Amino acid sequence: MKREIIRTLDGSTTIQIEEWDECYHSKHGAIQEAKHVFIKNGLSLFDSNPVSILEIGFGTGLNAFITFLEAKKLNQTIDYVGVEAYPVSPDEILSMNYVEELNAISESAIFKKMHDSNWEEKISLSTDFSLTKRKQFFEAIDDIEKYDLIYFDAFGYRVQPELWSTEIFEKMYNALKPNSVLVTYAARGVVKRSMIEVGFTVEKLAGPPGKREMFRARKK
Repeated sequence: MKREIIRTLDGSTTIQIEEWDECYHSKHGAIQEAKHVFIKNGLSLFDSNPVSILEIGFGTGLNAFITFLEAKKLNQTIDYVGVEAYPVSPDEILSMNYVEELNAISESAIFKKMHDSNWEEKISLSTDFSLTKRKQFFEAIDDIEKYDLIYFDAFGYRVQPELWSTEIFEKMYNALKPNSVLVTYAARGVVKRSMIEVGFTVEKLAGPPGKREMFRARKK
């Protein structure tokens, strides 16, 4: 499928899959969406506590990089696992302007290291931030009570409904520790029903720019 680098409304880039009319991030602002959904409504819940994070859809590395920057400001310890079935190409990564748009030139080596690191290998990006990238289909995830927080950032239900099924959310529920959280940009009724079916308590929150609502799901 043809892929094109586009600039979103906040100036940050993303990848568009033309055949699907689907992007890796919101056209209304890739960075704004990541900060709103995953930092404001996810990571910020944990204050300065150590956090283990599972990201569903590592993609361009934007969510991981923003999490690294936020954790550094808060002196927060993060163990980050990013799952991706189809890694983004090196040329596409070079076209992403996140370092510049986030005013993080001093951390450009970190963004590069995130993408240059080997899959299935845990690396230290700092004394407080470790990263493991797993090349894996989402349906193969079998972690049990390992994570405090899940960033669920799969392609949208419209183009890949199978990634938003009850079976996938059961794996997410099992992967979370008790009293933990999953956040996603999605807000479809069918997604909420699947989450509730596996045991999540779901709350609807204000969405990022360009999107009215989003979901946060809690495992009791």
